[in-house]
Amino acid sequence: MNLTKLLRPVFDKRLSQIDRYADYGDIIQQEMLIDLIRKARKTQLGSTYRFDEISSYKSFTERVPISSYEELKPYIERTMQGEQNILWPTPIRHFAKSSGTTNDKSKFIPVSAEALRYCHYQGGADCVALYLRENPESRFFSGKGLVLGGSRAQNPFGKAYCGDLSAILIQNISPLVNLIRVPSKKIALMSEWDAKLEAIANSTIGSDVTNLSGVPSWFLVLIKHILKKTGRQDLSEVWPHLEVFFHGGISFAPYREQYLQLISSPRMHYVETYNASEGFFAVQNDLSTPGMLLLIDLGIFFEFIPLGEGSERAVPLWEVEAGRNYELVITSNGGLWRYRMGDTVKVLSTHPLKICVSGRTKHYINAFGEELMVDNAEQAIARTCEQTGASVLNYTAAPVYMTDHNKGRHQWLIEFSNLPVPVEEFARRLDQNLQDLNSDYEAKRFKSIALECLEVIPAKAGIFDDWLRDHNKLGGQHKIPRLYNQRDIIEEILQYNNR
Repeated sequence: MNLTKLLRPVFDKRLSQIDRYADYGDIIQQEMLIDLIRKARKTQLGSTYRFDEISSYKSFTERVPISSYEELKPYIERTMQGEQNILWPTPIRHFAKSSGTTNDKSKFIPVSAEALRYCHYQGGADCVALYLRENPESRFFSGKGLVLGGSRAQNPFGKAYCGDLSAILIQNISPLVNLIRVPSKKIALMSEWDAKLEAIANSTIGSDVTNLSGVPSWFLVLIKHILKKTGRQDLSEVWPHLEVFFHGGISFAPYREQYLQLISSPRMHYVETYNASEGFFAVQNDLSTPGMLLLIDLGIFFEFIPLGEGSERAVPLWEVEAGRNYELVITSNGGLWRYRMGDTVKVLSTHPLKICVSGRTKHYINAFGEELMVDNAEQAIARTCEQTGASVLNYTAAPVYMTDHNKGRHQWLIEFSNLPVPVEEFARRLDQNLQDLNSDYEAKRFKSIALECLEVIPAKAGIFDDWLRDHNKLGGQHKIPRLYNQRDIIEEILQYNNR
């Protein structure tokens, strides 16, 4: 029996709702906002800002300020200690430990039952629905789905549970879904990465895996481990029915060529997702073009702060412009109100609204007016790898500031799995690709007046993992900051390189 064919009509019903985004996006979002306000009007925050008197987006922006995590933190900590009805009316028992920060202090994002069911899980179902539309010959449900997630742990206050979002999703998932996914919940929630890697490999090699979900960098480690254990050269030999990888968390561009080498099947597809601790925001709905469809009816109201205007005035979905970069602000059914995500997105189209993640508000380099964003870096790395045959596992970059004797430059610490050209040639091509992609960087590099050619330092194998391990961030959804305007992170990792 073709289970995929049998289940298609269930997903098709959802597609008709998603198709309304293009013509009714503004109405859907305005109704979403009013619904969130209505549900939370008797919470402490709702009483403070008099939610019962808010009837429109205009009055919402006049009453409720845009907030950072630090401003919401006192409310969140009280909820973690067991108080309820603070930010959201229903009990909140889970908190996603955010990978949005790489210092020792972590963010704890409240995850309500509504956020789990109507946002995160529905977003995952929407991924499948849109993928099945794109791939009519799919046999998605003929085998198992392999999800690579993080670990669950009790929070410091002892009144709730925290962990990576992926771990919370696995912990609370329907028993029926567990019938079509691997590995077991016990293995999936293991906290020690190396032991977990081995356990996942041992328990899934004999399974019929058709789909993968996770962060590209960590999945690459797992795939290579499985190939080494099986003596195979191609993952298609291990899982011949594998057909799709739902990836997110970091850009796929630097890893695409490596995946194409390790999975040669012509049936293999790659679908980008934007599933953050705060909500499931977007998914690639057209495999022939980049960009992700913003999912606007999953309990999230979206706002956008235009970058480069020197103002923090946010605009709603119906006022954004294609081609512009924005800082993302959300109001959610998890109890986040006008919350600054720290992510920047570029709007690719408006009807329906499609985006790409362009970076983090704190992860960029603008030491010399070059305004280098993460999406520039990812594209330049991918182009340079294609031109040189190199393969990159991980990297971070930071500015080297001007001195009395030297001009400024960018310094890149890169871990290669393959570097067939001299490192100076890779650096030269990377520098040129950045100029081609970023006119501000090109202007600063003109005749090396303000910036010298960037420097590439090859990293010793495994030092990025060592740094993450020492910061209790190995595995799951954690990642190295790609660009940083200060030198503290790169200096710390360079110490590992000099050992």
